[in-house]
Amino acid sequence: MLRELFNFHGGVKPAYNKEASNGLPIADAFTLAPPAELAIPLHQSIGGVPHPLVKAGDRVLKGQLIGAPDGNVTSSVHASTSGLVKALEPRLMPHTSGLEALCVILAPDGKDEWIERQPVLWREMSSDAVRDALRDAGVVGLGGAVFPSYLKISPGKKGYLDTLVINGAECEPFITCDDLQMRERPECILRGAGILRDLTQAKQVLIGIEDNKPEAIAAMRAAVIATGEARIEIVPVPTRYPAGGAKQLIRVLTGIEVPHGKRSTDYGVQCFNTGTACAVYEALELGQPLISRIVTVAGNVAQPRNYSVRFGTSMRELIALAGPKPDSDRVIMGGPMMGFRMPADTVPVVKATNCVLVGSKLMFPPPPPEMPCIRCGECAKACPADLAPFEMYWFSKAKIFGKAQEYNLFDCIECGCCAYVCPSRIPLVDYYRFAKSEIWARENEKAAAEAARERYEFRQQREEREKIEKAAKLAAKAAETKAKLAQEEAAKAAAAAAAADPEKVGAGGTAQAANPPATEAQTTPAPAATDDKLALIAAAQARAAAKKAAVAPQNTEQLTPAQQAEVAKAEARRALAEKLEDGAA
Repeated sequence: MLRELFNFHGGVKPAYNKEASNGLPIADAFTLAPPAELAIPLHQSIGGVPHPLVKAGDRVLKGQLIGAPDGNVTSSVHASTSGLVKALEPRLMPHTSGLEALCVILAPDGKDEWIERQPVLWREMSSDAVRDALRDAGVVGLGGAVFPSYLKISPGKKGYLDTLVINGAECEPFITCDDLQMRERPECILRGAGILRDLTQAKQVLIGIEDNKPEAIAAMRAAVIATGEARIEIVPVPTRYPAGGAKQLIRVLTGIEVPHGKRSTDYGVQCFNTGTACAVYEALELGQPLISRIVTVAGNVAQPRNYSVRFGTSMRELIALAGPKPDSDRVIMGGPMMGFRMPADTVPVVKATNCVLVGSKLMFPPPPPEMPCIRCGECAKACPADLAPFEMYWFSKAKIFGKAQEYNLFDCIECGCCAYVCPSRIPLVDYYRFAKSEIWARENEKAAAEAARERYEFRQQREEREKIEKAAKLAAKAAETKAKLAQEEAAKAAAAAAAADPEKVGAGGTAQAANPPATEAQTTPAPAATDDKLALIAAAQARAAAKKAAVAPQNTEQLTPAQQAEVAKAEARRALAEKLEDGAA
């Protein structure tokens, strides 16, 4: 049955150069050349950095959890083989920035010993439990975005999906990893698509494959018949870059154009890569976490090919299997349109590595000088996201980032179509990436400043609360002291009254003296001398006098007679002064 297909705006048709790497079957790089060391980065997905669960000296098994999820948007990391953890240290990352990140350095022991694997009973589990299982298995989008897949498994606002799209278009030049996987492992992909269909409650599943992959289309259609998977349709789509973009493929297959700032699930559609579907099947049905992926090695090499590569393998060791040519001068992760040049060939293969493209000056000659923009509009015609690239270019170059955002800068998928057709040879995507990074940096600074302000205000509130609590404690202690002094004064007054009138002490005299009949004088208010404040003052003076009396003169043992006479005179004068003071009082 022929399905109606739709068109998306823009796009280009570059030289695809896929024939060189899709003629040989997938090879296992770990078996061909076991690495002496694996540098497994803990951060291999969008989101937070997993926290390490191992330390130097630990022995781990293949598939063992070595990095636990930390936060809502993160995914687990596992050991790619069995061996000894040599260290946890920063290593150079496969990113154009040349920055380092924490890695688990693993020395393989050659046994390649698996952990105990058990299938996940996902049909009997709640949706949240299934998502946790996929998070713990480290499954992320293998199309290049590496977004944690468990966050995308949701029926959406309707409670179900109209269409589940499995992306097998693979439109980027040189890359053939999905093509070979669909040829050799179609059943794994279909089983995974069936699981995703059931989890998202999708009514239908459409697997879109570009029509320049006839072998993959035939293999997938045969597997649909063999597996008996219902509601799964293999749909060839026209070959045009970037038909493999999620929004572009959804548009081609369903006719739905997802607007700026909206999600496809708002319109009842979700999209997963074919490799992701296979990883979901292996995680749930086989209990096997994501520890490797298929990587295309192409470009300036003697034998381009696809390899199954363990995460943490050095790109240099992988390229060596394909035989790099002597004039190779660069390594690109990804394709020539959207790939990034690596800072060195020693960086490790990670979950985002779908292709290792070796380049040379002959293959990728230096770009011609950038010329002024002539506002011809060719970039806008080629933009698959239907943006205004020349406007975003002007504002990004002028660092007017607010205006660039008004032109939907963050809807740019950085496909490179605009730069590909630009007659002035302007590296437009570089300007967009620069503007995005600057905006993100300013947002991070703003968030940090906001967090600092909140911490400062919280500290002020805490100090004010502590001050109030301290004042309350002091007031309570003062009240307790006043009550105690009042009791002491009452006891003294009772004792004085008993001593002044002893004849009233009879058979029950003690009680009578302690509780004499109230007289008119006793019922009148206490004089001012017994006021609380005066009582406190008197008590303080009494304590001071007691301390003073307890102080003994110091250094008076070896005084001469003359010095002793002077001391005696001083003591006499002090005694006289005190006597006069008492008389005046």
